[in-house]
Amino acid sequence: MTELAANLQPIESPCVSICRLDENEVCVGCFRTAREIGEWLSYSDEKRSEIMERLPARAGSRFD
Repeated sequence: MTELAANLQPIESPCVSICRLDENEVCVGCFRTAREIGEWLSYSDEKRSEIMERLPARAGSRFD
């Protein structure tokens, strides 16, 4: 294993244990969709990273 590979950590779930879906099926705790939550473990780190980048915008839109 290369040094770079040894230092890479898998992207962990953004779950904060406030698991409740809103009317749009988005979790009010972590802002992932129901589908994203259900499929999280099967996603590649690249896919997880893409989702993580979208979460702040989803969180911000809840308070508009």
